Amino acid sequence: MATEPIRLEVIVGSVRVGRFAPVVADWFLCRARAHEGFDVGTLDLAHIALPADLSDSAAAAAFRERVDAAEAFVVVTPEYNHGYPGALKNAIDSAKEQWRAKPVGFVSYGGLSGGLRATEQLRQVVAEVHMVSIRQTVSFHQARKRFGPDGETTDGAAIDGSVRLLDQLAWWAEALRSARAADPYPG
Repeated sequence: MATEPIRLEVIVGSVRVGRFAPVVADWFLCRARAHEGFDVGTLDLAHIALPADLSDSAAAAAFRERVDAAEAFVVVTPEYNHGYPGALKNAIDSAKEQWRAKPVGFVSYGGLSGGLRATEQLRQVVAEVHMVSIRQTVSFHQARKRFGPDGETTDGAAIDGSVRLLDQLAWWAEALRSARAADPYPG
């Protein structure tokens, strides 16, 4: 029995000038769009003017609508000073019930740690907004050395990890879609 594709939003968490995020995000987006289970969109925080004081605005309302319509998320995040970007925390805090009972996966990048410390910290944050964190991650250690001029990588662990992440994300998204339809989440 065929179901509707899962609406996946890929959140690009870096807003820095000169950021490497587009390279990593574009690579992952190609893989996500090739996965037959997803209808993929992108929420690039560098192009969304969310108020830092969490006040309401047209941009915040539009962001919440996109989050509400999505059924799954992947966060593409760098690691800055052993943590994740402030703009990413602001985005998570800009919505509330729209995140609940939805799965989230992580693609991280950075220096020696590959952004894994940022991912582990984000797992605590997303749990607090009632999301389900996918176990499988993708991480790029010394990311700028892992991609060629064409935006592709030969990093076998990342390539394999992206397939596993997307498959696990699809499973959780479908399970949570069914659960929410049968019984609204009591968050």
